[in-house]
Amino acid sequence: MKFLRGPGPRQEEVDQMLQAAMSAPDHGALRPWRFQLIRGEAIGRLADVAIDAVKRSGDKRMTPEKEKSVREWMAGVPLFVALAQKIAHDNTKIPEQEQLLATGAAVMNILNAAHMMGYGAFWSTGLGTYVEEVQEALGFDPLDYRFLGYLAIGTPACAVPAVQRPDYREFTSEWTGVPA
Repeated sequence: MKFLRGPGPRQEEVDQMLQAAMSAPDHGALRPWRFQLIRGEAIGRLADVAIDAVKRSGDKRMTPEKEKSVREWMAGVPLFVALAQKIAHDNTKIPEQEQLLATGAAVMNILNAAHMMGYGAFWSTGLGTYVEEVQEALGFDPLDYRFLGYLAIGTPACAVPAVQRPDYREFTSEWTGVPA
């Protein structure tokens, strides 16, 4: 649900969403997920930082029209949650891919909680996610964190259309252990 508006979740609801993240499966209990809440006037500052950094990165897609559209969209979203995975440099037991999966599960729990509370929410890898300057501005040093984008959370601005999903059988088989 990309088209969001206010009101956003109350602080008690944000607390519940973030607490839901703590229930994610997490081998070794490393809790590698890290979140930065961005709301109010900070959203405009994020827009400035991200758009300017994307332009400096040489990305030609940030045209004046795109910039205007991004700024207008961001101004309507009441809450962004910046997402990162803390890299456990000193851990030799839990593979980094499992830490990344745990972080993804924590983020999915936030999304599920937001949707269960009636909010619209989605995970975006726009807004300069792959530009280190943006990551650093959010306090996620690239040497210690893998920046994963943002959740945008608010009230759906329109009816949520039903999405046609593929049949799970197209992606599933059964292994029997018997050689073919």
